[in-house]
Amino acid sequence: MNAGAMGRQPRAEPLDGIVVLELGGFITGPYAGLLLADLGADVIKVERPEGDPFRVFREGFYSPNFVGFNRNKRSMTLDLTTPAGRDAFLALADQADVVIENFRPGVMSKLGLGEETLRERNPRLIYCAISGFPAGSEHADSPAFDTIGQAHSGMLDVFLDPDKPEVRGPTIADQLAGMYACYGVLGALAARASEGVGRRVDVNMVEAAISFMPDFFASYSREQTLMASTTRAAYSHTFAFRCADGALLGVQLSSLEKFWRAFAQAVGASTLIDDPRFCSRSLRIRNFQALTEALRPRFLAEPRSHWLTVLSQADVPHAPIRRVDEVLADPALHEAGTFRTLVHPEMGEVTCIERPVRYDGERAATRHPPPALGEHTDAVLREFGIRADALRPAK
Repeated sequence: MNAGAMGRQPRAEPLDGIVVLELGGFITGPYAGLLLADLGADVIKVERPEGDPFRVFREGFYSPNFVGFNRNKRSMTLDLTTPAGRDAFLALADQADVVIENFRPGVMSKLGLGEETLRERNPRLIYCAISGFPAGSEHADSPAFDTIGQAHSGMLDVFLDPDKPEVRGPTIADQLAGMYACYGVLGALAARASEGVGRRVDVNMVEAAISFMPDFFASYSREQTLMASTTRAAYSHTFAFRCADGALLGVQLSSLEKFWRAFAQAVGASTLIDDPRFCSRSLRIRNFQALTEALRPRFLAEPRSHWLTVLSQADVPHAPIRRVDEVLADPALHEAGTFRTLVHPEMGEVTCIERPVRYDGERAATRHPPPALGEHTDAVLREFGIRADALRPAK
């Protein structure tokens, strides 16, 4: 019998033993912290006494918005505007590996907790600052939320319907800034392993959003093509159709001729193959709106189930356009372990999304539901050797 058959011991997570102090609130900093926590880091969410503003985004101190970005963390409260709170944070940072903050530039220095102060005391510390804009830019000190980052980066322009501009969908620039911050921290941790010292990591929403759409900038810089909200769909032959039963269907044919021909034949539109408006990929791109309008009535003739069968048989890339509740109910995703329901002792059941990364075919399950405000303050203070009574106001 080989060793593997005798029962494999679970391997350590990549960031086991790494201590992260997460400051700030809303999305960018907390999302970076969440990604690191999902890889095994001990992420301590250091909250002001009133908590992360996302806690009260709806009602109470445990809003769904907060829950979505704060699994696998511990929460402690510190008032960093007081000498005792500042001293406690310094003691934490002296023993930590990473500090993440998404305050406006200069706030941490005003508190006496800037990168220079923290890294002078702990040279191995990695200090990650997330902002809205590039340092030194016109708006560097301005407030920034997701839509601001999208707007300044050019991203929002390519999402909007120019005839009826409405902001829709999830936050994107926020999560991208958090994702690139995590990426930067991981690089700094790798460098520290050989260099022995930490680094400062700077990320801003505008550049993060720009970095996420390189083809849009390359298209303009190389051939002066200013891609609009539907240009990418035209290039990749991407469609969304409503079917006879009202359900929606997504199709993406990409640039392969075989998919276009198989699709047209499968939906009974073979005459479009030789139509002078659509007989080459470049013509279909040029006349994409007309092509879409020519196809819409065909899908309105049959329910989605019919088209799912037809397109599957023709081996055409397609998918039902599902709502969140439909995704949550998908048996295949439950079998894959995409979601995990935990029970918080105060807040009850919480459904968490498991990290999408597996190592050697496996991933560790979510360890902790999002914390209640200050839930772990006393435990963290004890672990770091900080006297809790030093934080209590004198009577």
